[in-house]
Amino acid sequence: MQTDEKVNRIIDNFRPMLQSDDGDIELVEIKDNKVYYKLTGSCGGCPSSHPILNRGMTVLIRREVPEIEAALEILPDGTLRGWEDKKDSKDPWVFRQRIEGIKLTLAIASGKGGVGKSTVAVNLALALQKRGLQIGILDADIYGPSTPTMLGVHKIKQSPTDTFFHPAIAYEMKIMSIGFFVHDDSALIWRGPMVTKMIDQFIHNVDWGVIDCLVIDLPPGTGDAQLTISQRMPIDGAIIVTTPSDVALIDARRGLKMFEKINIPVLGVVENMSYFLCPHCGERTDIFSSGGGKEVAEKLNTSLLGEIPLDPMIRRTGDHGKPVVEAEPNSPQAKHFTKVADSAWDMLTKSIPSWNKNGCHTLDQLPVTLKSQL
Repeated sequence: MQTDEKVNRIIDNFRPMLQSDDGDIELVEIKDNKVYYKLTGSCGGCPSSHPILNRGMTVLIRREVPEIEAALEILPDGTLRGWEDKKDSKDPWVFRQRIEGIKLTLAIASGKGGVGKSTVAVNLALALQKRGLQIGILDADIYGPSTPTMLGVHKIKQSPTDTFFHPAIAYEMKIMSIGFFVHDDSALIWRGPMVTKMIDQFIHNVDWGVIDCLVIDLPPGTGDAQLTISQRMPIDGAIIVTTPSDVALIDARRGLKMFEKINIPVLGVVENMSYFLCPHCGERTDIFSSGGGKEVAEKLNTSLLGEIPLDPMIRRTGDHGKPVVEAEPNSPQAKHFTKVADSAWDMLTKSIPSWNKNGCHTLDQLPVTLKSQL
């Protein structure tokens, strides 16, 4: 089948949805590996029609014709919607675009390693999943991927001819990590450009399908991985994980300031390993000091989302591939993560784009045959 026939077939699948709103779509041309289309009728130039249609058409066309770079809308005045303005822009954030099928993104970050960021990330993801949401986890910690171990999955089904990566599935969540491609005892000795390239692949070439929230487990610090992700896609909110120790709190403040500079909203701070509660006598011991997370949150005008105790059950369940929120969902330890997840989701849903609320074209309105492919 020729390229134009494949593209027209995909466009024909979108047409009934538009015609139900007195609109239509037509293929203008295919040139320089780009598909140019025009919306007509009531959908012509409509800003609400563009995001979902462009997202769906781009991913489906690229699957049928991998050499196609983008699907671009020609506005009624003959100009392209935003593309030419972006092409020569010096703004490093101009190419931020949502991943196909992903409604919201939540980044879990830390200023330094060793604070339990991945433990928080996987347990928050599971807590969100238990709300009835469809959740994905992107393990962006290229040098120290721990998500596969914590979720008990170590490989994905992948063919050398596949255009897209297929996420692993654990506890009904979709997971992608560099850990699926390297041995546990292998070291990735990569410079920054290699890390950037790998993260680009994870952003644009993973078949996430349709999910409500992508939880991104960022590496510690403020380096290449964080900048690449924030430049390539919108992050709807970030959570900073720290411990009460002075060293961790200093780095937590740096991480929070980084997100402020790149215009990513920080939902709040989670103080991990906050205290130890003796299982025998119930006495609380503040091993790494106390109150640091609250102090940082207050000074930087954000919220303290929760204090997670230093607890053997949290460590043990993570090491065994079944985190505490899944292994013991009704335990006090799991409820700490559930409380943080509930607060984070309430904040995140306030940032759902207006085009998902106005009753025009949303993911749920796509034909079933297309929706199942996104």
